[in-house]
Amino acid sequence: MIWGVPYLMIRVAVREVSPAMLVFLRSGIAALALVPLAAARDELRLLLPRWRPVLVFAAIEIAVPWLALSSAEQRISSSLAALLLAAVPFTAVAIAAATGGERFGSRRIAGLLVGIGGVAAIVGLDIGHTSGIGIAEMAVVVLGYAAGPWVLSRYLSDLPSFGVIAASLAVTTIVYAPVAALQLPSSLPSGRVLASIAGLAVVCTALGFVLFFELNAEVGPVRSTVITYINPAVAALLGVAVLNERFTAGMGVGFALVLAGSVLATGSARQPAIAEP
Repeated sequence: MIWGVPYLMIRVAVREVSPAMLVFLRSGIAALALVPLAAARDELRLLLPRWRPVLVFAAIEIAVPWLALSSAEQRISSSLAALLLAAVPFTAVAIAAATGGERFGSRRIAGLLVGIGGVAAIVGLDIGHTSGIGIAEMAVVVLGYAAGPWVLSRYLSDLPSFGVIAASLAVTTIVYAPVAALQLPSSLPSGRVLASIAGLAVVCTALGFVLFFELNAEVGPVRSTVITYINPAVAALLGVAVLNERFTAGMGVGFALVLAGSVLATGSARQPAIAEP
């Protein structure tokens, strides 16, 4: 749910602030929440020997994808953005296979296919009538979101999660500060936009990343990305509840397929029973 809500909030926010300003505010507010906590737990000092992979993670998981996503949602709908991100698990599979990571049985591959079918039924896809630039920007987001958990699992899994994400958010904030300073809005954004930015920073970023780190440690970098199957379902339900969009049969069937695909794709191989001595 936390990772499915941002699409609507981003869509609202970029109507009045630039994508770079949104990334700066989102990462900056979240950094203010997490950096003091990480410092109090003495977790930032542990990152110094591996500052290079921390910078790489910050770039491919936060700095670049967030800018691309915010820019894309100026051109395409939040629902379509969420649908395109359903390609993240497939990209993660390709990365893991290329680097000799996890094994993938027929059950998990079937789950990925069922999930994609469910996503298509929920939202629908008509690329012929949408922005090509927006689609290209979403491809950048897909690559970043798929590679980020791999970097985390390969190089940073033994480091404290609070420290890694706090440092990444702080670095992103510093990088975007000069750009944001040049793109200040001419007037104070509306209350709806301010609420969206606050929700993105505190709930969807600070809390969301902490939970995602725990999920990644529990199930691995590939299975953790299957949350991208739930995001379009959340986006569609928000459209019905908030924007009074029509709920179709395809949405109902698709949501069931998404849940079924997620269960199949994230399931472990059944171990043979062993008789108790």
